[in-house]
Amino acid sequence: MTEQHQRKFVYGRRKGPKRSAHQAALFETLLPRIAWRTAEAFAGEVWLEVGFGAGEHLLWQAKQHPTVTMIGAEPYEGGVAKLLSKLDGEPVSNIRIHMGDARDILAALPDASLGRVFVLFPDPWPKTRHHKRRFLQTAMLDTLALKMKQGAELRFASDDAPLVDYTLERLAAHPAFTWTAARAADWKTRPQDWPPTRYEAKQLHGVPAFLRFVRKLAT
Repeated sequence: MTEQHQRKFVYGRRKGPKRSAHQAALFETLLPRIAWRTAEAFAGEVWLEVGFGAGEHLLWQAKQHPTVTMIGAEPYEGGVAKLLSKLDGEPVSNIRIHMGDARDILAALPDASLGRVFVLFPDPWPKTRHHKRRFLQTAMLDTLALKMKQGAELRFASDDAPLVDYTLERLAAHPAFTWTAARAADWKTRPQDWPPTRYEAKQLHGVPAFLRFVRKLAT
């Protein structure tokens, strides 16, 4: 199976409800202005959110850190439409949107260029035959280790216990990452600089876990 063939299985549907006239206009006018481009260079810190949903977390981080470029990847058109609507009423200049696969961004970014990576409440893909669709697999951790700066932070959250265990197992075994948790409260409680999202509020599968891993320093 080729890499291109494998990639189409990583996320689910792309189409959402029919866009309103206002949303359609934003896709034509606003999105091209803030779309991520492979050739664009960023002078300061760059953070990446993989699957930003409706964009609440991405927008909050961008507003709290105006000198950081926030790149958000989201293949679902409905989520992109929601974020565009928010940005239309409250323009934020340090956001870039890629309506597609986050691996497109990772492939184009220079090595050691990311200061933070967020993977928050992804689809758990609970069936064993679908585990290959989970984003944080060992090969992806190899890529992130290459693209993240030393000391950069990888944040992961999920309310699906099997997915949390799956992710912890792979991250704990990876030589480039170390878990920051010193006690249970460190992963059971959402940090103050980690705003809630609508997916966290739903708690469809259970109590959320908030994992923070750091790209190890070279020895």
